[in-house]
Amino acid sequence: MEQVHATPSESPDVRRRCASGGERPPESRLALVRRARRMNRRLAEAFPHVYCELDFTTPLELAVATILSAQCTDVRVNQVTPALFARYPDARAYAEADRAELEEYIRSTGFYRNKANSLIGLGQALLERFDGEVPRRLEDLVTLPGFGRKTANVVLGNAFGIPGITVDTHFQRLVHRWKWTGETDPVKIEHAVGALVERKEWTLLSHRVIFHGRRVCHARKPACGICVLAKDCPSYGIGPTDPVTAAALVKGPETEHLLELAGR
Repeated sequence: MEQVHATPSESPDVRRRCASGGERPPESRLALVRRARRMNRRLAEAFPHVYCELDFTTPLELAVATILSAQCTDVRVNQVTPALFARYPDARAYAEADRAELEEYIRSTGFYRNKANSLIGLGQALLERFDGEVPRRLEDLVTLPGFGRKTANVVLGNAFGIPGITVDTHFQRLVHRWKWTGETDPVKIEHAVGALVERKEWTLLSHRVIFHGRRVCHARKPACGICVLAKDCPSYGIGPTDPVTAAALVKGPETEHLLELAGR
Protein backbone atom coordinates (compact mmCIF):
# COMPACT_ATOMS: atom_id res chain seq x y z
CA MET A 1 0.00 0.00 0.00
CA GLU A 2 1.33 3.43 -0.93
CA GLN A 3 2.38 5.51 2.05
CA VAL A 4 1.19 9.12 2.09
CA HIS A 5 2.55 11.60 4.58
CA ALA A 6 0.48 14.35 6.17
CA THR A 7 1.51 17.97 6.34
CA PRO A 8 3.36 18.74 9.61
CA SER A 9 1.34 20.46 12.34
CA GLU A 10 1.34 24.24 12.20
CA SER A 11 2.91 26.42 14.83
CA PRO A 12 0.84 28.74 17.04
CA ASP A 13 2.22 31.69 15.06
CA VAL A 14 0.83 30.26 11.80
CA ARG A 15 -2.54 29.66 13.47
CA ARG A 16 -2.62 33.22 14.75
CA ARG A 17 -1.89 34.60 11.29
CA CYS A 18 -4.70 32.47 9.86
CA ALA A 19 -7.13 33.55 12.58
CA SER A 20 -6.36 37.20 11.92
CA GLY A 21 -6.99 36.89 8.20
CA GLY A 22 -3.72 35.48 6.88
CA GLU A 23 -3.48 32.77 4.26
CA ARG A 24 -3.76 29.24 5.62
CA PRO A 25 -1.51 26.68 3.92
CA PRO A 26 -3.37 24.09 1.82
CA GLU A 27 -4.37 20.95 3.72
CA SER A 28 -4.26 17.56 2.03
CA ARG A 29 -7.20 15.19 2.29
CA LEU A 30 -5.18 12.84 4.48
CA ALA A 31 -4.14 15.69 6.77
CA LEU A 32 -7.78 16.77 7.11
CA VAL A 33 -8.90 13.25 8.03
CA ARG A 34 -6.11 12.91 10.58
CA ARG A 35 -6.88 16.34 12.06
CA ALA A 36 -10.61 15.61 12.30
CA ARG A 37 -10.01 12.28 14.03
CA ARG A 38 -7.45 13.82 16.37
CA MET A 39 -9.96 16.53 17.30
CA ASN A 40 -12.65 13.90 17.89
CA ARG A 41 -10.32 12.02 20.25
CA ARG A 42 -9.57 15.24 22.11
CA LEU A 43 -13.28 15.99 22.40
CA ALA A 44 -13.76 12.51 23.84
CA GLU A 45 -11.26 13.41 26.58
CA ALA A 46 -13.02 16.71 27.22
CA PHE A 47 -16.51 15.19 27.25
CA PRO A 48 -16.21 11.52 28.27
CA HIS A 49 -19.90 11.18 29.20
CA VAL A 50 -21.90 12.68 26.35
CA TYR A 51 -25.59 11.94 25.93
CA CYS A 52 -28.79 13.21 24.40
CA GLU A 53 -29.90 16.15 26.52
CA LEU A 54 -33.57 15.45 25.81
CA ASP A 55 -35.22 13.23 28.42
CA PHE A 56 -36.90 10.08 27.06
CA THR A 57 -37.47 6.39 27.78
CA THR A 58 -38.84 5.11 24.44
CA PRO A 59 -38.21 5.82 20.75
CA LEU A 60 -41.60 7.52 20.50
CA GLU A 61 -40.83 9.80 23.44
CA LEU A 62 -37.53 10.79 21.84
CA ALA A 63 -39.24 11.43 18.50
CA VAL A 64 -41.80 13.68 20.18
CA ALA A 65 -39.19 15.51 22.26
CA THR A 66 -37.02 16.10 19.19
CA ILE A 67 -39.95 17.54 17.24
CA LEU A 68 -40.70 19.87 20.17
CA SER A 69 -37.04 20.96 20.39
CA ALA A 70 -37.24 22.89 17.09
CA GLN A 71 -36.65 26.57 17.93
CA CYS A 72 -36.76 25.66 21.62
CA THR A 73 -34.21 24.76 24.28
CA ASP A 74 -33.81 21.21 25.53
CA VAL A 75 -34.33 22.52 29.07
CA ARG A 76 -37.77 23.85 28.18
CA VAL A 77 -38.73 20.67 26.33
CA ASN A 78 -37.73 18.57 29.35
CA GLN A 79 -40.01 20.70 31.52
CA VAL A 80 -42.95 20.01 29.22
CA THR A 81 -42.56 16.33 28.36
CA PRO A 82 -43.24 14.55 31.70
CA ALA A 83 -46.90 15.63 31.70
CA LEU A 84 -47.13 15.24 27.92
CA PHE A 85 -45.78 11.68 27.93
CA ALA A 86 -48.11 10.72 30.78
CA ARG A 87 -51.13 12.04 28.86
CA TYR A 88 -50.09 10.61 25.49
CA PRO A 89 -48.33 7.27 26.11
CA ASP A 90 -48.47 5.82 22.58
CA ALA A 91 -49.02 6.55 18.92
CA ARG A 92 -52.79 6.08 19.16
CA ALA A 93 -53.03 8.70 21.88
CA TYR A 94 -51.38 11.28 19.61
CA ALA A 95 -53.42 10.18 16.58
CA GLU A 96 -56.68 10.65 18.46
CA ALA A 97 -55.63 13.70 20.47
CA ASP A 98 -57.89 16.70 20.89
CA ARG A 99 -55.92 19.40 19.11
CA ALA A 100 -56.73 22.21 21.53
CA GLU A 101 -55.76 20.10 24.54
CA LEU A 102 -52.51 18.96 22.93
CA GLU A 103 -51.62 22.53 22.03
CA GLU A 104 -51.96 23.56 25.67
CA TYR A 105 -49.53 20.87 26.76
CA ILE A 106 -46.85 22.07 24.33
CA ARG A 107 -47.64 25.80 24.09
CA SER A 108 -44.49 26.92 25.94
CA THR A 109 -42.20 25.23 23.37
CA GLY A 110 -43.23 27.74 20.69
CA PHE A 111 -44.80 27.16 17.27
CA TYR A 112 -47.22 24.94 19.15
CA ARG A 113 -49.85 24.79 16.41
CA ASN A 114 -47.41 23.45 13.83
CA LYS A 115 -45.91 21.08 16.38
CA ALA A 116 -49.36 19.80 17.35
CA ASN A 117 -50.04 19.11 13.66
CA SER A 118 -46.78 17.16 13.47
CA LEU A 119 -47.49 15.11 16.60
CA ILE A 120 -51.03 14.20 15.54
CA GLY A 121 -49.77 13.37 12.04
CA LEU A 122 -46.92 11.34 13.53
CA GLY A 123 -49.32 9.25 15.59
CA GLN A 124 -51.56 8.65 12.59
CA ALA A 125 -48.66 7.70 10.31
CA LEU A 126 -47.22 5.29 12.86
CA LEU A 127 -50.60 3.58 13.27
CA GLU A 128 -51.29 3.39 9.54
CA ARG A 129 -47.89 2.29 8.30
CA PHE A 130 -45.77 0.94 11.16
CA ASP A 131 -48.14 -0.80 13.58
CA GLY A 132 -47.83 2.08 16.02
CA GLU A 133 -44.05 1.68 16.42
CA VAL A 134 -41.26 4.07 15.47
CA PRO A 135 -39.36 2.50 12.54
CA ARG A 136 -35.62 1.80 12.69
CA ARG A 137 -34.68 2.85 9.13
CA LEU A 138 -33.67 6.33 8.03
CA GLU A 139 -35.63 6.05 4.80
CA ASP A 140 -38.81 5.31 6.79
CA LEU A 141 -38.23 7.92 9.50
CA VAL A 142 -37.84 10.82 7.07
CA THR A 143 -41.32 10.11 5.66
CA LEU A 144 -42.95 10.83 9.04
CA PRO A 145 -44.61 14.19 9.86
CA GLY A 146 -42.22 16.48 11.75
CA PHE A 147 -39.17 14.46 10.70
CA GLY A 148 -36.15 15.49 8.68
CA ARG A 149 -32.75 13.86 8.58
CA LYS A 150 -31.69 15.64 11.78
CA THR A 151 -34.61 14.26 13.79
CA ALA A 152 -34.19 10.85 12.17
CA ASN A 153 -30.51 10.67 13.08
CA VAL A 154 -31.25 11.73 16.67
CA VAL A 155 -33.73 8.86 17.00
CA LEU A 156 -31.53 6.32 15.22
CA GLY A 157 -28.43 7.14 17.23
CA ASN A 158 -29.97 7.55 20.67
CA ALA A 159 -33.02 5.27 20.69
CA PHE A 160 -31.73 2.46 18.48
CA GLY A 161 -27.94 2.71 18.70
CA ILE A 162 -27.61 3.10 14.92
CA PRO A 163 -24.82 5.58 14.07
CA GLY A 164 -25.95 8.92 12.69
CA ILE A 165 -24.68 12.48 12.44
CA THR A 166 -26.97 15.19 13.78
CA VAL A 167 -26.39 18.50 12.01
CA ASP A 168 -27.89 21.17 14.26
CA THR A 169 -26.86 24.82 14.46
CA HIS A 170 -24.00 24.12 16.88
CA PHE A 171 -22.65 21.28 14.73
CA GLN A 172 -22.82 23.32 11.53
CA ARG A 173 -21.12 26.33 13.13
CA LEU A 174 -18.25 24.32 14.58
CA VAL A 175 -17.41 22.16 11.56
CA HIS A 176 -17.23 25.36 9.52
CA ARG A 177 -14.91 26.97 12.07
CA TRP A 178 -12.74 23.87 12.00
CA LYS A 179 -12.71 23.87 8.17
CA TRP A 180 -13.89 20.28 8.07
CA THR A 181 -16.22 21.22 5.22
CA GLY A 182 -17.38 24.28 3.35
CA GLU A 183 -20.80 22.81 2.60
CA THR A 184 -23.85 24.70 3.88
CA ASP A 185 -26.60 22.19 3.12
CA PRO A 186 -27.14 20.01 6.23
CA VAL A 187 -27.32 16.77 4.22
CA LYS A 188 -24.06 17.60 2.44
CA ILE A 189 -22.46 18.50 5.77
CA GLU A 190 -23.59 15.17 7.19
CA HIS A 191 -22.02 13.26 4.32
CA ALA A 192 -18.82 15.34 4.30
CA VAL A 193 -18.18 14.90 8.03
CA GLY A 194 -19.22 11.26 7.90
CA ALA A 195 -16.42 10.67 5.40
CA LEU A 196 -13.84 12.07 7.86
CA VAL A 197 -14.68 10.11 11.00
CA GLU A 198 -15.30 6.40 11.55
CA ARG A 199 -18.98 5.43 11.26
CA LYS A 200 -19.04 3.92 14.76
CA GLU A 201 -18.15 7.40 16.11
CA TRP A 202 -20.89 9.35 14.34
CA THR A 203 -23.46 9.56 17.16
CA LEU A 204 -20.87 10.27 19.85
CA LEU A 205 -19.14 12.84 17.64
CA SER A 206 -22.47 14.64 17.20
CA HIS A 207 -22.94 14.87 20.95
CA ARG A 208 -19.34 15.94 21.55
CA VAL A 209 -19.52 18.72 18.98
CA ILE A 210 -22.86 19.95 20.35
CA PHE A 211 -21.55 19.85 23.93
CA HIS A 212 -18.45 21.79 22.86
CA GLY A 213 -20.56 24.35 21.02
CA ARG A 214 -22.81 24.92 24.01
CA ARG A 215 -20.06 25.01 26.63
CA VAL A 216 -16.90 26.38 24.98
CA CYS A 217 -17.12 27.35 21.30
CA HIS A 218 -19.94 29.87 21.60
CA ALA A 219 -21.37 31.62 18.57
CA ARG A 220 -20.41 35.17 19.55
CA LYS A 221 -17.41 34.74 21.82
CA PRO A 222 -15.72 31.32 21.87
CA ALA A 223 -13.40 30.55 24.77
CA CYS A 224 -10.31 30.09 22.58
CA GLY A 225 -7.81 30.59 25.40
CA ILE A 226 -8.78 27.38 27.21
CA CYS A 227 -10.02 25.29 24.26
CA VAL A 228 -8.62 21.76 24.11
CA LEU A 229 -8.77 21.97 20.31
CA ALA A 230 -6.72 25.17 20.02
CA LYS A 231 -3.69 23.64 18.31
CA ASP A 232 -5.84 22.05 15.59
CA CYS A 233 -8.37 24.84 15.11
CA PRO A 234 -7.86 27.11 12.08
CA SER A 235 -10.20 29.68 13.68
CA TYR A 236 -8.16 29.98 16.87
CA GLY A 237 -8.20 33.59 18.00
CA ILE A 238 -11.70 34.66 16.98
CA GLY A 239 -12.48 34.62 20.70
CA PRO A 240 -10.36 35.70 23.70
CA THR A 241 -7.01 33.89 23.83
CA ASP A 242 -6.17 35.08 27.35
CA PRO A 243 -6.78 31.99 29.54
CA VAL A 244 -8.32 33.92 32.42
CA THR A 245 -10.73 35.80 30.16
CA ALA A 246 -11.58 32.63 28.24
CA ALA A 247 -12.12 30.58 31.41
CA ALA A 248 -14.92 32.91 32.47
CA LEU A 249 -16.82 32.05 29.28
CA VAL A 250 -16.99 28.28 29.85
CA LYS A 251 -20.42 26.93 30.78
CA GLY A 252 -21.88 23.66 32.00
CA PRO A 253 -21.17 20.93 34.55
CA GLU A 254 -17.89 19.96 32.86
CA THR A 255 -16.30 23.37 33.50
CA GLU A 256 -13.84 22.21 36.16
CA HIS A 257 -12.73 19.25 34.05
CA LEU A 258 -12.30 21.43 30.94
CA LEU A 259 -10.21 23.97 32.83
CA GLU A 260 -8.03 21.19 34.26
CA LEU A 261 -7.38 19.87 30.74
CA ALA A 262 -6.41 23.40 29.69
CA GLY A 263 -4.00 23.65 32.64
CA ARG A 264 -6.05 26.18 34.62
